[in-house]
Amino acid sequence: MTLAHPWFLCGLAIIPILTLSYFKKGKNHRTIGYSDLSSLRLSGQSIRQHFIHLPFLLMMLGLALLIIGLSRPQEGIEKTEQISHGIGIEIVVDRSGSMAAPLIYDRVKMTRLDAVKRAFSRFIFGDNKKLGGRPNDLIGIIAYSQFAETICPLTLAHDTLEDFISLIRIPAEDDPLDDGSTAMGDALALAAARLHEAGNGEGGYELKSKIIILLTDGIQTSGQYSPMQGAKLAKEWGIKVYTIYIGDKPEAAGFFRRGNRGAKAIKILQNIADETGGLFWQARSDGADGGRDLQKITATIDKLEKSEIESIRYMDYREFFQRYIIMGLSCISIAFGLRWTILEVVR
Repeated sequence: MTLAHPWFLCGLAIIPILTLSYFKKGKNHRTIGYSDLSSLRLSGQSIRQHFIHLPFLLMMLGLALLIIGLSRPQEGIEKTEQISHGIGIEIVVDRSGSMAAPLIYDRVKMTRLDAVKRAFSRFIFGDNKKLGGRPNDLIGIIAYSQFAETICPLTLAHDTLEDFISLIRIPAEDDPLDDGSTAMGDALALAAARLHEAGNGEGGYELKSKIIILLTDGIQTSGQYSPMQGAKLAKEWGIKVYTIYIGDKPEAAGFFRRGNRGAKAIKILQNIADETGGLFWQARSDGADGGRDLQKITATIDKLEKSEIESIRYMDYREFFQRYIIMGLSCISIAFGLRWTILEVVR
């Protein structure tokens, strides 16, 4: 408990002065002389006589409460408000049929897609080693093969992301709705649109930057938007695109051909990154080195894009002066009521 205006308490000094004056005045009242007071003493005192000083005492109590109320007693509670300057991140994962190729990750043989899912899971949640996780970032997940789909919308509730990541699967070979082709441009355009719609400043949360992490093992084979059209949308909205290639190594050009799938994919991904101000990485597509490359790439992105938390401390005061003023005025009102009614003194 603190006082906003403690100097008002100096007014309490008037209470003992008024008290001394009151009782001194009472002793100086005029009296009538009697030869014998023994009979009067035997008569005792009435209830009114016992409480004759009550109005004055209530007046003094009310005055003290008013003075305390004017000093503004208050209780301060220190509060800390955290403003997170996070990053909007859309993770865009290729789940086309070619992502079923084998890759060794953490000494375990698995598909490229499963290795990518593990790498991004560590990127989001941390590994208690090099990666601390992204708890303050707005993260969404988009997967694509023949069509691009939002697996998880942008969210700060990361508890559910692990379950959503596990839902990303390669389409079956006989799937009539998905032939396993690659709609990279559509996925990139969808990710850019989702980040563009993400608001700032809601609930004390601000987006420091917006990025897309695009991973693929090949070139576009379906979709309405080309990869460069998606990149231009991202650039227009101030979104950087980090691209990762995990497909087959480029082969030397043959006599009758000008390149191959790997070389084309690398060129497209490099162009996307250059267009939006991002970076391009190439992970080895097989063996244990591929898994290690994915870990290194995600660790690099984690260092490049750092979120911040700003703490603002302030005091939240709870005022108590109202109750003292009310109690003081009540005491004074009761004192006047008693003085003018049942404890009235005729002088």
